[in-house]
Amino acid sequence: MASGDNFGPNARLIDVVLDESIGRSTPDVEHERAVAIFDLLEENKFQVVGDEKSGPYKLSLSIMEGRLVFDVTRENGDKVATHILALGPFRRIIKDYYMICDSYYEAIKMSTPGQIETIDMARRGVHNDGSQTLMDRLSGKLDMDFDTARRLFTLVCVLHWRG
Repeated sequence: MASGDNFGPNARLIDVVLDESIGRSTPDVEHERAVAIFDLLEENKFQVVGDEKSGPYKLSLSIMEGRLVFDVTRENGDKVATHILALGPFRRIIKDYYMICDSYYEAIKMSTPGQIETIDMARRGVHNDGSQTLMDRLSGKLDMDFDTARRLFTLVCVLHWRG
């Protein structure tokens, strides 16, 4: 996977759109989505492998027929690439992530700080696993740094949960 040294100055996302045809979810999930998009647009390293112009890009994420679709365009809307991934490798990670998130939200209401911290560490670990899986599955197609992959994995979870 690309390291930070391999990204040009325009190798970044300037807009991210989620497929809204699935509808809205719980307030917690919608909050995660909004924060992930905000953080992603504030700071990211992202490029299409083999694209000489190397960004900036707009990304549309959707789920179609049980597959995750990354549709990448330029600022002016010109298509750069579309990559479609099977969701199979993500299903267990996403399921585990949401189970831990549910536990985390419940723990915030009635648990000790130590218990909350333990659950949060587990949540971050599963999230990191999902982020690495996303980077691995997109290797050779889309390059990104790990922080960008983390934010994108959050958005994949939001899409999958609603889908």
